[in-house]
Amino acid sequence: MDIRKLQRVIVDALEDVKAQDIKVFNTSHLTSLFDRVIVASGTSNRQTKALASSVREGVKEAGGDIISTEGEDIGEWVLVDCGDAVVHILQPALRQYYNLEEIWGDKPVRIKLSTPNPFGGARASEPDDEEDDETPAAKPARKTTARRK
Repeated sequence: MDIRKLQRVIVDALEDVKAQDIKVFNTSHLTSLFDRVIVASGTSNRQTKALASSVREGVKEAGGDIISTEGEDIGEWVLVDCGDAVVHILQPALRQYYNLEEIWGDKPVRIKLSTPNPFGGARASEPDDEEDDETPAAKPARKTTARRK
């Protein structure tokens, strides 16, 4: 499965169960084992387990393979290995403590999250650009003031 399609399926599955603070990182320059790391937060053991289950089901329905799932028995940190993408679902305290964004986060991938829809219809859309889907470095805004004579 194409990596962009796989990451989209995973993000949509996480959004379906209301994951918080979803981040996608390009890791192809760091390791040859996988191309993406996706980190998300769940508020309870029950939600992290439900998020992992949603990811597994979504990837399988899209024709992808699930290599392994770890940590689902406890539910504080669940890892879902989807082959080219690895999904970390953590509770906020563990996420802050382990700070996976520092390890994998030097190349964030720009994704469009779906906006809250009370009717549940719209899905997150794929980025429009076909070149590189990495987030460019932010430039500081320049403050302009009018000159008086």
